[in-house]
Amino acid sequence: MLAFAEIGHLALFIALICSICQTGLPVFGLAGRYSHSQFLAISRLLQLLATLLVIFSFSALIYSFIVSDFSMALVASHSHSAKPLIYKISGSWGNHEGSLLLWIVILVLFGGLFAATSKHLPDRFSLLTLSVQASVTASFLAFSLFTSSPFERLDIAPLDGRGLNPVLQDIGLALHPPMLYLGYVGLSLAFSMAVAGLIEGNISRQWGQWVRPWALSAWCALTLGIALGSWWAYYELGWGGWWFWDPVENASLMPWLAATALIHSALVVEKRGQLKSWTILLAILAFSLSLVGTFIVRSGLLTSVHSFASDPSRGVFILCILLVATGLPLLLFAWRGPTLSTRSDAGFISRDTALIINNIILVMATAIVLIGTFYPLGLELAVGQRITVGPPYFDATFNPVMAVALIGMAIAPVTMWKSGMLAHARVALIVAAIGAVVAVAIGGGAGVADNAAAMAGLALLGWLGFGVLADMQKRLKFHQPASILARIGKLDGAIWGVWLGHLGMAVFMLGALGDGLGRQEQTIRASAGDVIMLSDRQYRFIEMQQNQGPNYTTRTALLALEELDGTLLGYMRPETRFYPAERQTTTEAAIRPRISGDDYAVLADGDDEIGYSLRLYHKPFVSWIWGGAVIMAIGGLIALSARTTARRTSTNIKQTS
Repeated sequence: MLAFAEIGHLALFIALICSICQTGLPVFGLAGRYSHSQFLAISRLLQLLATLLVIFSFSALIYSFIVSDFSMALVASHSHSAKPLIYKISGSWGNHEGSLLLWIVILVLFGGLFAATSKHLPDRFSLLTLSVQASVTASFLAFSLFTSSPFERLDIAPLDGRGLNPVLQDIGLALHPPMLYLGYVGLSLAFSMAVAGLIEGNISRQWGQWVRPWALSAWCALTLGIALGSWWAYYELGWGGWWFWDPVENASLMPWLAATALIHSALVVEKRGQLKSWTILLAILAFSLSLVGTFIVRSGLLTSVHSFASDPSRGVFILCILLVATGLPLLLFAWRGPTLSTRSDAGFISRDTALIINNIILVMATAIVLIGTFYPLGLELAVGQRITVGPPYFDATFNPVMAVALIGMAIAPVTMWKSGMLAHARVALIVAAIGAVVAVAIGGGAGVADNAAAMAGLALLGWLGFGVLADMQKRLKFHQPASILARIGKLDGAIWGVWLGHLGMAVFMLGALGDGLGRQEQTIRASAGDVIMLSDRQYRFIEMQQNQGPNYTTRTALLALEELDGTLLGYMRPETRFYPAERQTTTEAAIRPRISGDDYAVLADGDDEIGYSLRLYHKPFVSWIWGGAVIMAIGGLIALSARTTARRTSTNIKQTS
């Protein structure tokens, strides 16, 4: 066991040497007498070797957690012998050192995938891309080894560990970081390909075709990662919400917005050969914003359930990586970027223009979130004054900007490249307008006519949802079911990606608006036998129960959820959990999810004499929030699959000819 961990530690040092050597290969390739293909073969070998070494090292760390090797400082600090196996495993990345190693694992995996699948790309471009990717890998390996080693040993091993933060002992947090990192780190490859293109000074339409699948895959993972984090906060933290504009939440939203702009901009490069320099800049900024998120979480600038470290020296190291990874490419962009500009020949009414406007809006939204996130931190560092920038700021700035983007999401799919609109565009937009009117009428009937923001949100929901459905109807002709399968077979998978991506946003909006406008809540102190009314249903407090979990004890309120006439709908069991190893108490909400909305109950403090504090909610359509995110990610995966199939077909045709 001792040797296995030490070998894992040694593997990281060897991986660092491989990455440093791989970084310098293009220099020797340019100056030496060997061909790029020969150096590329070496680079691919080094990349694959580094990938295997880092995976082995991470496996050694996970094994140490599984067997509860408390001679390792990280295991002693973040695990316990009584913890369930799944949380022993997830505990390996539920801390600063382990999560950083997971970051590096994903970084080398993307590099390894590129090395294994890039044989159809030009040798020089592939060599440069792998070199840039290796430089990023080497930076984080050095950060891990010299400031945040996960393999440090204790002189005297404790009999047991201190355990993992109880709020992290949850399946949502077991899945959330790996998925989020797939998005964060996946953007590194788009970044590497952008820098490689800048070094070559040649960004072609093929470059857009090469980079977009990698950006799409990162965007899909980031979408699911953010959704998982939001879902975890909703059911685990017991506060009844799903997004709070926390700085760490914002840190994941910013690269998502930039990546959304990137995948649309890369499409313009691929289809029209336009926006080359802009797309390069977006690729650099998207990954830089991922590094900003890493800096926030690990710098000690804020204290949050999301943050991993509070050591300023580590923050300085990350800041240096951020400055180098952003500064050098931006200097290169300032030199090469102007040579990549092209004159646009697109008309104002065209898909080109729609996607340009889309990019402008998304960058504005990113800037708004960036300012709202860092202004309070900057003000506190500058003058010592603490302020909070929360929902009111974002409601007044971010929401109106994104509203314009939602309007465009129904227009862009029915426009044509270069100039004009599709034949059915007028009908689709008329149907979208009718949908907006219908949604506003429904809102007026529901009693929200005096809320201008709510009515505007409903209008946007109707516009986008009906607009997408109208476009689908005109292309697929659902009223002619006999031949619909043939029409589906002929349809480009990329169109399905657009539809599902935009429809997922409409579903997300329905959930957000339903929860925001229709939510009902009540906070009350009650005792066994009491009946609490909430809207058209009631909660009957049956009893308090004491239970034993695998590594915690619970205090559970048994509530019967009923119709007003006494018809039983189900039982709700909100509870508080006490973890002896960590000596912490957590709140576990009871949720009864339904398509029409969730019933949500939270138990707080109290005793049999004074009663128990309960917070009860009914949250219409709230689950549609995460359903919308899943639909968006599925749309991205379908578009990715269609593009991968088309690329392979094109490659096979070229090889045959």
